[in-house]
Amino acid sequence: MQLTGIHHLTAISAKPQENLAFYTGLLGMRLVKKTVNQDDVSAYHLFYADGKANPGTDLTFFDFPAAPERRGSNSISRTGLRVAGEKSLGYWRDRLKKAGSHTGNVVEVDGRLTLPFEDGEGQRLVLIDDGAVGPASPWERSAVPADHQIRGLGPIVLNVHDLARTEQVLTGVMNMRRAREYAAPDAAAEIHVFAMGEGGPAAELHIIEQKDSQVARQGAGGVHHVAFRTPDDEQYHAWARRLNELGIRNSGEIDRFYFRSLYFREPNGILFEIATDGPGFATDEPMEMLGEKLALPPFLEPRRAEIEAGLKPIG
Repeated sequence: MQLTGIHHLTAISAKPQENLAFYTGLLGMRLVKKTVNQDDVSAYHLFYADGKANPGTDLTFFDFPAAPERRGSNSISRTGLRVAGEKSLGYWRDRLKKAGSHTGNVVEVDGRLTLPFEDGEGQRLVLIDDGAVGPASPWERSAVPADHQIRGLGPIVLNVHDLARTEQVLTGVMNMRRAREYAAPDAAAEIHVFAMGEGGPAAELHIIEQKDSQVARQGAGGVHHVAFRTPDDEQYHAWARRLNELGIRNSGEIDRFYFRSLYFREPNGILFEIATDGPGFATDEPMEMLGEKLALPPFLEPRRAEIEAGLKPIG
């Protein structure tokens, strides 16, 4: 029973219009689903992905009117986005700097070329050369040329107070393996890499232990949770049984309509989710029209008028 990689990552934005412009306009990602937070329908849930809304490409945002994140430990501190090669990183460096984004330089980290940057709310991101491994599904209506488009999610960086406790869950519960260590770019810390499935940049967690740092406070510009891929319902049910048998508190099985979810917190308090690859975002909309209208799962459809009245138009 193996998780196969990162499924999606969900972050927080207090400025949904600016968020939409940044991720679809500047980053050229496709809005594949405009829906609501199923637990708080006053908030949008926006899903940005590749041209075919493949699992493992989704960067999603809850629209919460929250104060900015207080950075610190026991949090997800940076989100990797995969691109194909050094030429693409040069393209992105120039594009981001021209747009005035807070952007670093192209540097080699852990044997891969990377480009760190932030969105307008301070969401920490990094473009990573994935060696163009595996197929890509560019979006034909993107402002970014197909060869340079974001291919999917890359390594996710976590900062924790107690590495040993997190490692126990990653390896002992989630069947990940400790792959290697490397020095952080500022040489102030060692980063520990945990891999799942076949490994590679789409299937890694990079963890920094920070015993003396203040605990982060979640907010705008920060991350809410990270989700991991399980390929089918059979393995999804098996993960639910495993968590229960091991006495790990969890949400129980939740049908999100576009995928099925299972939530729990690792020992330092970071929220994890295990999610199925299917049914997918084309379940209730044609593939060519994804994200063009507000989509609601069937159990919320009877409340459409009420929900739409409570949302601000974002385009």
